[in-house]
Amino acid sequence: MLAMRVFIPLILACSALLATSTGAGNVSFAAEASTQPEATSLTTPKQRLDTLFADLKKERDPDKARELSNQIRIEWQDSGSATVNLLMQWADKAITDNKQPAALDILDQVIALAPNYVEGWNRRATLHYAMGNYRKSMSDINRVLSIEPRHFGALAGMAAILGASGKDELAMRAWEQFLDIYPADRKAQEQLGELAEKLAGSKT
Repeated sequence: MLAMRVFIPLILACSALLATSTGAGNVSFAAEASTQPEATSLTTPKQRLDTLFADLKKERDPDKARELSNQIRIEWQDSGSATVNLLMQWADKAITDNKQPAALDILDQVIALAPNYVEGWNRRATLHYAMGNYRKSMSDINRVLSIEPRHFGALAGMAAILGASGKDELAMRAWEQFLDIYPADRKAQEQLGELAEKLAGSKT
């Protein structure tokens, strides 16, 4: 519940401020699939995720942290439904084939079938972003974070949209929350440092 209270103000602020978003560079909210094995010694996905997130928060070695983050992504990707998993594969194929409208239709079906499946929302957020639909992307990001407040990929997407639309202070807060979950990520560290320098310069 504490994590939810931390994220809700940022989510609400982003929704209010992004009525008119400008263009942004390429960003992916979900990283590539990993060959790392899943943490199978625990009995439920929630237990595995909680353990992986606890390890990720403590890990300071970037390479080891990346392995943990990839294991987390594997956990997120499995919906628990063979039908939904197949639809996600079809959506990925449509995206690869540059058939975005078809991919959106498939992801709409995924969300209708499994509204609590976090990667359905996250994948659609990424696709909306790639298509320039920033308000729709942010709406889906908000849904991702309401289901899984620790979703660092969605937080990275939120930070990218906010930064591109000139909301630097909110973008910095998003990166801070990202790094609270995944402190060893060097790109996030760099983004936060650049924003902090930019904001400090604007106040002098």
